Parts: sequence; structure tokens; C-alpha cells
Amino acid sequence: MYIPRANQETRIPVIHKLMEEQPFASFITMGATGLFASHIPMVIERDGTEFGRLKCHLSRANRQWRDFTPDVEALAIFSGPQHYITPSWYPEKQESGKVVPTWNYAVVHAYGHLKVIEESAWLMAHLESLVTIHEAEFPAPWKIEDAPADYVASQIKGIVGLEMVIERLEGKWKVSQNRSEQDRAGVAKGLAELDTTESLAMKALVDQRN
Repeated sequence: MYIPRANQETRIPVIHKLMEEQPFASFITMGATGLFASHIPMVIERDGTEFGRLKCHLSRANRQWRDFTPDVEALAIFSGPQHYITPSWYPEKQESGKVVPTWNYAVVHAYGHLKVIEESAWLMAHLESLVTIHEAEFPAPWKIEDAPADYVASQIKGIVGLEMVIERLEGKWKVSQNRSEQDRAGVAKGLAELDTTESLAMKALVDQRN
């Protein structure tokens, strides 16, 4: 990924936070038939390795788990807040007119080699972790044991686990760092006035980089 120095994010806790907050990843591999992508939730584990470990699962019917080249890195892309930025928000527009539209965003690319896992104990532990994470905010969290055991066992037979120790981790935060202090303030003000979930999430990132 092309990352200008001003947009580079190297702090692992900051990168991991985005991966946890935006766990629905684009998962890309290279196989005999070319590139293949799936869109799936992933779990990032801080397991003592430099960048962490990703775990996920695919349907057995999804050929990606069979058709990938083991010696070629897989890529998981986690997309954070993003928003269109109008040049009308820049004070520079009134001063020189030398402004153009752009798009702000935060994104993480995680690379590593895949391991396919079919053991039911691993799959159950992974699913329990996934459910615990995403049910936590509900007043009465659903638990795997709420479903009949034989039904859960049949569902597990239909999936395959994937594990990837992250070998390379790239973070790109393009949040108006290249603009003047006045223009950044104008962007933050414009995003605040839109007052949408997306605009306020981007405003928070712009503010953090000021």
C-alpha cells in the first residue's frame, strides 16, 4: 500500500484498536485460479507475537480455503472511518482557490501465511470468542450453549478455520495531516456540521491528528 510519511501509522495499539472496532475484513488470497476475496469478521489476538494473530472461519463450500497458495502471503484489509472532503471547507479556497476535493480514511493491511484448521475444538473456541466479542453490548447476550448441542455440532461441520500470524502490518490514516492548521479546523467544522455518524467519526480522527 502506498503510504506517504505523513499518513503512516505505526503504533501497534492504535492499529489493533481499529481492527477490533472494524472487524469485518476483506480477506484476499492468491490461488491457482487467481485472486480470491471473501468478506468476513476476524478476531485479532495479542498473543505475544510482534503484530498479533488473526483467526476466522469460512464455509466449507467457499473454495478459498482450498484454492490458495500457501507460500504466498494472504491479505486482510480492515477499513475504518472514511468521508468525502469538500474543498469548500478550506479557508484556503477563499485565499488562493488552489484546492481540490479529497477523501479521508483510515485503513489497515495485515499480511501473513495461512494455516487451515479443521479441529472441532479449535473451531468451537474460535466461535465462542467471536460470539463473546459481538454479543457483549446486548443486554441479554446470546451464547452458543443457547442453541441445541447437536445443531451446533452440525454447523461446525460446515465451516473451516483459518489462522494467520501477522508478518507485516500497515496502517494508513489519511485525515488532513497535509493541510494547514486553518484548513484542518475548517474540515473539522464542516464534518461537525454534517452531524452524521460517519462525519463525526472522521472529525474525531482529524482532531486526534491536530
